[in-house]
Amino acid sequence: MAEKKIMLGNEAIARGAYEAGVKVSAAYPGTPSTEISENIVKYDEIYAEWSPNEKVATEVAIGASMIGVRAMASMKHVGLNVASDPLYTASYIGANGGLMIVVADDPGLYSSQNEQDTRAVARAALVPVIEPSDSQEAKDFVAEAMRISEEYDTPVIMRTTTRLGHSQGVVELGERVVPDDKPYERDPGKNVMMPGNAIKRHLHVEARMDRLANDASELAINRAEYGDTSIGFITSGIPYQYVKEVFPKASVLKLGLVYPLPKKLIEEFAAKVDKLYIIEELEPVIEEQVKSWGIECIGKEAFTKQGEYSANLLREVILGEKAEIKPYENLPARPPILCPGCPHRSTFTVLKKLKLHAAGDIGCYTLGAVPPLSVIDTTLCMGSSISTLHGMEKAKGKEYIKNWVAVIGDSTFMHTGVNSLMNMVYNQGTGTVIIMDNSTTGMTGHQDHAATGKTLKGEVVPAINIYELCKSLGIKNVVKADVFDIVNFEKIVKEEVAKDEVSVIIACGPCALLKGMKFPNVCVPDTEKCKKCGACLKPGCPALTKNEDGTISIDDTMCNGCGLCMRTCPFGAIELKERS
Repeated sequence: MAEKKIMLGNEAIARGAYEAGVKVSAAYPGTPSTEISENIVKYDEIYAEWSPNEKVATEVAIGASMIGVRAMASMKHVGLNVASDPLYTASYIGANGGLMIVVADDPGLYSSQNEQDTRAVARAALVPVIEPSDSQEAKDFVAEAMRISEEYDTPVIMRTTTRLGHSQGVVELGERVVPDDKPYERDPGKNVMMPGNAIKRHLHVEARMDRLANDASELAINRAEYGDTSIGFITSGIPYQYVKEVFPKASVLKLGLVYPLPKKLIEEFAAKVDKLYIIEELEPVIEEQVKSWGIECIGKEAFTKQGEYSANLLREVILGEKAEIKPYENLPARPPILCPGCPHRSTFTVLKKLKLHAAGDIGCYTLGAVPPLSVIDTTLCMGSSISTLHGMEKAKGKEYIKNWVAVIGDSTFMHTGVNSLMNMVYNQGTGTVIIMDNSTTGMTGHQDHAATGKTLKGEVVPAINIYELCKSLGIKNVVKADVFDIVNFEKIVKEEVAKDEVSVIIACGPCALLKGMKFPNVCVPDTEKCKKCGACLKPGCPALTKNEDGTISIDDTMCNGCGLCMRTCPFGAIELKERS
């Protein structure tokens, strides 16, 4: 009897890669996709790496596919933007060994800056998309993606969502089956995308997509489940689960391949049901195609383009049943906050004191935009803070940005920030860049990167020296600073912002949640010395609370002994003591 195991969707994708004979996996961490690689690394048979960004990860997978092995890259939906350059051309080149790109969308914006729909990108790139609806399919669809990739000479996108990747289901495990490597033969007409070759390959891509569209109606991953034909649903992915929960007896056309769509199968299904609904999260990708074929259906005129769907949403829209509000739904909001001992809090405390604006980037430090710190003014995408600041200077001049800095994390700097810094140097900017080096990729769960000295496999390797890297770009003013020494850090920031040339401050302080971090000390208030001024509360550390009499208390179970509150107290009313 086959072994069964409860798995996260992301864990199941990793298992699927193992069973399907994948040999190379590359990724950049990004919620909700991160756990795919963190589970793939457990299989020694697969080479797995953290790449500096999604573009590089995709190119690594393409290279492995070119020489005949099965390969994959994993990322979140906005990571596909970074990877779109190789993706669009990889569509022309096709695949030798199976090539799969896993892209995790984020309906509901749980950890992202937008809700873009990967299917729209795939349609523009002419790359087929498969979409599993549970953990079992998440595993099984990897092998199907590899089969389609090799049979139709194409990269394949597996689209997942936060709900799929982070929910659990029972998965029946199989054995690893490794197909023979595809032979590599030099073929510039296929693999060298200069204009003369690309124009011929475009014809191949169109023919491939037509063939796949014709065959789609026969694919096992597209299936019609007939029941009550008075109402029918076309759906895919997690929304399929909501449909089955609310309408267990209805007829459902479940799509596993969501681009290109199985026209014949859809036409047959639509003809057999009285009323047809298209249930898809985010954009009306399926709906628009179905309506273009003259098929009457109900879609986004009834359902939202925003956020996640749910069983309650279907009940409300289709059945008119308003869900009861449960008591826990009325709890006060608990917004995210920087952890006690977070080095970013020290950075922002100094910037706020100096009344500086910060062009921000993607990471935990985006929380510097909200009270009580309220320092970050902009956040666009990975690596954008430096370029944004540079644009401000070129628009308004040097003097305008004297009260601005760019802030960026060490992992994000390695991702795409270094390119922006090169641009600032090359085009004679004068901005100040603060690289907030907390020695990890913090927001996605403490993954290593090129500057930490460890690989995804845990191998110790030479770490990229951020200080030397910045110096190598010709930047004269590069200084490292202990971010918890706020007196010295404030002095450095003042000096660097005043300069009329590019300067880089590397604000060093490890993430408080890093594995192995020890906190031997704890901050202790002295209520007799306390003047009730509230200065220690301004950085917003959650370990501190204000008492009714105006003095403060420090929760020693939360305090990490960073000493920021002690250093902000002008009356010496907080001491750093050894933890008992």
